[in-house]
Amino acid sequence: MPHKHPMEARKHVKSWHGRLTAQADSATEALLASLDVDAALWRYDIAGSLAHAQMLREEGLLTAADLAKIRRGLRAMEKSIAAGRLAMPVELEDIHMVIEAELVRRVGDAGRKLHTGRSRNDQIALDLRLWARDAADDLTAGIVTLQKAFIALAKARGDVIFPTYTHLQRAWPVVLGHALLAYVEMLQRDAERLADARKRINVCPLGAGAVAGTTLPIDRARTAELLGFPQFSRNSIDAVSDRDFLAELCFACSMLAVHLSRWAEDWIIYSSGEFGLLELHDAFCTSSSMMPQKKNADTLELIRGKSAGCIAQLTGLLTLIKALPLAYNRDLQDDKRFAFEAVGMMKQVLAVAPGIVRTVTIKPPDLADGYLDATALAEYLVGKGVPFRTAHGIVGKIVAQAERQDLALADLPIETLQKHSKKIGTDVYRHLGAKNVVKRYRPDGAGGAKQLALQLRHWKRLLG
Repeated sequence: MPHKHPMEARKHVKSWHGRLTAQADSATEALLASLDVDAALWRYDIAGSLAHAQMLREEGLLTAADLAKIRRGLRAMEKSIAAGRLAMPVELEDIHMVIEAELVRRVGDAGRKLHTGRSRNDQIALDLRLWARDAADDLTAGIVTLQKAFIALAKARGDVIFPTYTHLQRAWPVVLGHALLAYVEMLQRDAERLADARKRINVCPLGAGAVAGTTLPIDRARTAELLGFPQFSRNSIDAVSDRDFLAELCFACSMLAVHLSRWAEDWIIYSSGEFGLLELHDAFCTSSSMMPQKKNADTLELIRGKSAGCIAQLTGLLTLIKALPLAYNRDLQDDKRFAFEAVGMMKQVLAVAPGIVRTVTIKPPDLADGYLDATALAEYLVGKGVPFRTAHGIVGKIVAQAERQDLALADLPIETLQKHSKKIGTDVYRHLGAKNVVKRYRPDGAGGAKQLALQLRHWKRLLG
């Protein structure tokens, strides 16, 4: 956005000019300024000012003419800022003072009345809450879009038999859809976490003033109503100093980032030559500047890397607020730097991630290796009356023998199996092999096709 000439900008009067007389030097002005970050709040600042002005008029603290001028000035400024035509001199420090100064320039004394019963402290807190409320909604929408991409893939390729892993070693077989819905579950907790945080975000601080409220007859409930808040803050001291809601938002972003990092790690591994379980679309990969054969999962690697940034922003914000005395302190000027960055990173990732899921190619794996049916064999013996720990030991010996002979469990002759336990009959072969195991899963939430169908119906009801 354009800036006024430095000498012209210095003509602007600070909001506290009556008390202080010395002009800050340029280095101090640069330190005091937050326009490079909080300019992003301009829409919220104008919305808050419009609601505040309406309430002041209803309480008789503004005339009808004053309100009309303020509205006209603020609406015109909306267009100017959106078009990048409003000067933002750094000497005014933040977007709140830029808008106020410009309003006064445009409408005169009516603009000077707008700050009646309001401080920059509760004004800033309001703008941040309005922004955080929208941020939570935007992130939730992005999460739902990604969930739907996983669900669509689970419907399309969910019947593929897929290995699960513990300790990065093959464990049990499942239908692929079950593994995909594990990510959907993680993302659902992220969405619920944001919804819960939004309840505490959605509290109107306006009317708290600088720290103790005001002696003027303002109507806090009316302002909250105009801005879509179901309630207003109960304690003015807490209202201007509370940044818990930003910390919660940053934590929600960090947890989301961790979940996305885990997914990215899985698919980076699965797309490698050693695993070969899936292939990423070229649009989400890069190659090497030296090795022409390379197809690198760089997009997923960057998604994995963003988790570090989100965690850093959360740590920074918590460190910023951990030792602040009541109530407002200028340290809080930097709260936005942490929160904006965390939310911005997650919006960027959520804009890309659904495309990766929609375009992935699943490669049905060879499940002959890994003895994924070993536990099913132990449970078969349990069904024959063998205690599980005894069955576990028997099957361990059978697996060791099969490994020496380089055979799958299902390829071992019945005579060999019966040498380890007379309880084993020819019906055992209906229990061995990954496909048979997946067919026999019983409880809700297990990795079989029946359970997948139930889960897909659940997600259809929940997400549409």
